[in-house]
Amino acid sequence: MARDLVLSFETSCDETSVAVIENGNRILSNIVATQIKSHQRFGGVVPEVASRHHIEQITSCIGDALRGANVTYDELTSVAVTYGPGLVGALLIGVTAAKAIAWAHHLPLVPVNHLAGHIYAARLVEPIEFPAMALVVSGGHTELVYMPEENQFQIIGETRDDAAGEAYDKIGRVLGINYPAGKPVDELAHKGQDTFHFPRAMDADDNFDFSFSGLKSAFINTVHHADQIGEKLSHEDLAASFQQAVVDVLADKTKRALKEFPVKQLILAGGVAANQGLRDRLTKEIAGFSDTKLELVPLSLCGDNAAMIGAAGEMLYRHGVRGDATLNADPGLEFEWLVDEAK
Repeated sequence: MARDLVLSFETSCDETSVAVIENGNRILSNIVATQIKSHQRFGGVVPEVASRHHIEQITSCIGDALRGANVTYDELTSVAVTYGPGLVGALLIGVTAAKAIAWAHHLPLVPVNHLAGHIYAARLVEPIEFPAMALVVSGGHTELVYMPEENQFQIIGETRDDAAGEAYDKIGRVLGINYPAGKPVDELAHKGQDTFHFPRAMDADDNFDFSFSGLKSAFINTVHHADQIGEKLSHEDLAASFQQAVVDVLADKTKRALKEFPVKQLILAGGVAANQGLRDRLTKEIAGFSDTKLELVPLSLCGDNAAMIGAAGEMLYRHGVRGDATLNADPGLEFEWLVDEAK
């Protein structure tokens, strides 16, 4: 079998990552330089700070990735890079680095949608079976994506306001939890009970879209009201009630989507896919779909990383996707609807 080696870049937000992937499914190296400590004091990602860190880290990450994989530029087959969606300044650092290497070493350049990367991280565990569906849950995205075949994506449900991960970070601030709040809130939730019964927005609606803005507002209003009257609320119960509302909506919408779009595989991907409450709930719910297998992306690959971009990049390379010197960052990039009708 031919040895296809992809050098991949991911700089869409606050992680500078470079990886070398073999044949789209084997990680030879995956270097991730995190910026979390730099952004914690601001309570979230500051785009200008993120861009400056990417500039400082990108060159050393490239060297570490090549040395870690024990390969040279001459052995590479292609260069893959996230070009959107994300922070425009951050994306530009990765795109510029990838274009420079592709040009200097006469390598094909493959532009990758960040969300496709999250989904195709599942490839690094086992092959994706089509038709498939992905629930992508992160700080900036909450989407249900139907994939009838390889390299075909159709968004059948998406958030209309706050993404789930964004809501976690916002209620985390109210609880006094530093950014990123997802993991600490998840840990708190496992110690409490759903005593506040926060709203499950759009849960009963006849569509697959999500809304977490109302839940976030209900949570904040509950805490602020208690503060005003001097009432002390259990942080554990608050976290448990919030998480139960999020998980209920995500699980219910996914179950309904699976009934309308039968698939062989359901992939849970994205930063919030590391949430243990969500992983446990989907594992339980998917048992009712005997023909559908649940693929939980490993915790180490749920966050932003270049390995997932390499996995998607190798697939796109085989499908003839190429970029050139005009490739630019696209912060609002969306999936192309490659099928008119999903059914």
